[in-house]
Amino acid sequence: MVILTDIAAAKVREFMNGQSAGDGVGLRVGVRGGGCSGFQYALALDERHDDDHIFEASGISVLVDPASLRYVDGSTVDFTESFQGSGFEVSNPNVVASCGCGSSFRVADEEPSCGSVA
Repeated sequence: MVILTDIAAAKVREFMNGQSAGDGVGLRVGVRGGGCSGFQYALALDERHDDDHIFEASGISVLVDPASLRYVDGSTVDFTESFQGSGFEVSNPNVVASCGCGSSFRVADEEPSCGSVA
């Protein structure tokens, strides 16, 4: 399961309204290879695919493809604003290591890249 906070859901709804997103569109939460620790989050508005896992949060469909689910299951997506900037943050209980800038992560079953040691 992937959860959206109320603030994140409101921000996603704002983006969807700004883009006139139709039915079947939700927030896709996924991962892709990259960064020092191995994986990076990929968040985007997208249409549902037949094999997606779909979670509802505050009226927003959260779409997760089967390959990404093992990496993001149990995560919470939040939206934060500060003097340093604003954006979505993923709190993921599966992460065992992350890079210094916090943009990439590693889970227990994966080998570290870039010579990182957990």
